[in-house]
Amino acid sequence: MSLTDLMSAANLDQYAQVALIAFIIAFVLIVWRIFSPRNKAAFDRASRLPLDD
Repeated sequence: MSLTDLMSAANLDQYAQVALIAFIIAFVLIVWRIFSPRNKAAFDRASRLPLDD
């Protein structure tokens, strides 16, 4: 029995779809957090940190 036979019999094709969905959810959450209006003050304050010296 070869490795190819073992891997094809393991039915691992669902993991790629689950990983893709998890990545899309994480990406949307990160983008939503970045562009959320309530975080604007924190990002503005952080953007001025290098100039405060």
